[in-house]
Amino acid sequence: MAMNALSIDPMLPALPTIGRDLAIPQPNDRQLIISVYFMGLGIGSLLFGVLSDRFGRKVVLGSAMAMFIASSVLCASAQSFAMMLVGRGCAGFFAGASRVITVGIIRDRFRGDAMARVMSLIFAVFMLIPVIAPSFGQAILWVAPWRWIFWVLVILASMILIWMLVRMPETLAVENRMRITARGLLATIGVVLRTRSSIGYMLASGVVMGGLIGFILSIQQIFFDVFDAARIFPIGFATIAGFMGIGSLINSRLVQRFGARRMSQTALIAFSLIAAVHMGVILMGWETLVTFMMLQSLTMLTVAFTAANFSAISMEPFHKGAGVASSFQAFLTTAVSATLGSLVGRAFDGTTLPFTTGLLVFGILSFLIVVWAERGKLFTRPNLAALRDPC
Repeated sequence: MAMNALSIDPMLPALPTIGRDLAIPQPNDRQLIISVYFMGLGIGSLLFGVLSDRFGRKVVLGSAMAMFIASSVLCASAQSFAMMLVGRGCAGFFAGASRVITVGIIRDRFRGDAMARVMSLIFAVFMLIPVIAPSFGQAILWVAPWRWIFWVLVILASMILIWMLVRMPETLAVENRMRITARGLLATIGVVLRTRSSIGYMLASGVVMGGLIGFILSIQQIFFDVFDAARIFPIGFATIAGFMGIGSLINSRLVQRFGARRMSQTALIAFSLIAAVHMGVILMGWETLVTFMMLQSLTMLTVAFTAANFSAISMEPFHKGAGVASSFQAFLTTAVSATLGSLVGRAFDGTTLPFTTGLLVFGILSFLIVVWAERGKLFTRPNLAALRDPC
């Protein structure tokens, strides 16, 4: 699952060089190298969970990873912007398997707050990658051309594929496999749409994660153009992203004690309040690199408490058909977050105001969706904390 982050963040310090070599005309157009990946990720997420419910987790994940490696080779060899975008879209499409099948594997083995705890541990690894990824990308740029960022991805993904084929067991029991029929797929999606907590938390997750994608799309230009701090970009990004890893580890320790709903809803309120404070700082003319990093670090801390918990809450009702449900969840959240995040990224105007405004709007909207999903009853804890025996 961490390969998704490693396929995004190392590109950030290389975007100006890639833009020059591939003759990308507008600085904001460089963001497409990131946003097209997210679009492919959303589309792929809709397919691979369905296939894994029918054929098993391992064979589908292995096949998709092999195609991800081939797509990364295409990116490394790209001679034009169009070829790069095709490669990135394909890489995102096949990376969708690692995202949804990981969730399906967890759902095969755990439920309730125990599932939220394991999801937090997975997200902690996922969040720790961005801490080192820009420095990883910058280190490659010091000794090799930007194309080697993609070649290193090819090498790492190949190593993970070999490990998975040798070590990872099949977690989907034969009796829980589903035939792929239009009626069955629509029935499972219908259950998602009719289950208020599931569809509500999926939408809320997509909206709040739109702020994260907006951050990823804007952060290189914010450091380079707003604060003229290109030299410390890897360190600054690592500092901010590190708070997401810290938050995920804290959540994994506390979620079974306090419950996924209480943890995530409190964090969502804090997310909105921090964004409001940040907007006030900008409007008062007090924004500096220090204030930006402090407030964004706190924001990313709260995001960590929403991501894994929202995912676990929305997946809880699906013991059978977890692959289909996780596919629909990943598709919906990625489609919503990529769309909203792209709007924030394209609105960049040389200041941090559009980005911060987007965070505030997304935080408020996500909170309202959660209120709707819970029928106005917040900070509850349903009796779903038991841990299933591993299959």
